Amino acid sequence: MFIYNIVILLYGVIIKLASIKNPKAKLWASGRKNWQNYYIQKIADLKTDKIIWIHCASYGEYEQGRPLIEYIKNIHPQYKIVLTFFSPSGYEEVKTRKGAEVIGYLPLDTRKNAIEFLAIVKPQAAIFIKYEFWLNFLFELKRHNIKTYLVSAVFKKHHPFFKWYGSIFRQSLKTFSILFIQDHRSAELLESIGIKNYKVSGDTRFDRVIEIREQFTPLPFIEKFCGTSKVIIAGSTYKEDHEVLIDALPLLNNKDVKLILVPHEVTESGIQQLILLLNKKQISFSLYSKQKPGREQVLIVDSFGLLSKLYYYCNVAYIGGGFGNGIHNCLEAAVYLKPVIFAGNTHHKYNEAVDLLNMKVAENILNINDAIIAFNHFLDNSDNEALKNTLQNYFNENSGTTKKVLSALNLN
Repeated sequence: MFIYNIVILLYGVIIKLASIKNPKAKLWASGRKNWQNYYIQKIADLKTDKIIWIHCASYGEYEQGRPLIEYIKNIHPQYKIVLTFFSPSGYEEVKTRKGAEVIGYLPLDTRKNAIEFLAIVKPQAAIFIKYEFWLNFLFELKRHNIKTYLVSAVFKKHHPFFKWYGSIFRQSLKTFSILFIQDHRSAELLESIGIKNYKVSGDTRFDRVIEIREQFTPLPFIEKFCGTSKVIIAGSTYKEDHEVLIDALPLLNNKDVKLILVPHEVTESGIQQLILLLNKKQISFSLYSKQKPGREQVLIVDSFGLLSKLYYYCNVAYIGGGFGNGIHNCLEAAVYLKPVIFAGNTHHKYNEAVDLLNMKVAENILNINDAIIAFNHFLDNSDNEALKNTLQNYFNENSGTTKKVLSALNLN
């Protein structure tokens, strides 16, 4: 723990130094100022001792845990939810929503902070979503005999639990009452290090995207933009994704194809960079914020919160992030029974991406030529009933994780 604690303290110092120039680091640091007073006031306002603490790293994990939060609120309304985030991108997106009674940042993982946080919040149970192993918090939860759960977790060989230096992380796994894991491969890895406090229950994201699909409402402006054209929707994209997509678009077999681009981060500089790329290729475009549909081939969505609905309108989806740290959520698009394309060499980290490739309803690309081949293939076969049936069966088989987890929590 000594080395771990030194690393955590150094991380805190680095973030504070970075906050001088980096806006995201500034949010991270400023959001944790006077956190004790913030939680003391919020918890006092609840006037109850029935509290469940749910922690998410960022927005993606929040979406993964959201079905569970909603089930708890509906079925066990006597419990109040304290929802914490590690990343500003999660907190800033969710802070004004009504899904939890208290929403805030997780303090830096020092033993002092863990002791103070638990003394203030006094949760009856703690739930961590997918990937969060803050050792001081976990050991302090165990010391207080607070039931602690990890939901929708996936374990891979490269994780520190399975390395020679991972003893302290292996110990942290024993602090959980139950590890709700996604697959049997994770179970085999846990068994290999003597961990048996797990249940193979699946991924709550399936329940979440099915819920979004069932609540779909039309977007008239998008319908008008798409018209009768074939449509590619590229979601959570970055500069490297834009370069491939914009280079490939004029070279597709079908010339009546429209592209809707949904950048992962909407910034003025990022949008201008995207516009320069389109102008260089002489590709017509418009901005969603202008709401002026014409005959443009590309629509840049410079707004948040639309992506999970937009996939409804595509013939094929492109999932961004593969040229960087990792692809984003494939299930958001696939739930509409649409084929997906993603780039890079990171897809092996995501069970659903591997599943989709194995079912031949997805393609992995590495360059522009790969992109052209993949888009042509799926656009030419966009009415493939066998593909739709395969995807529908996949979602039917993997739904229901939230109910399994909730029943095992045994709340009363």
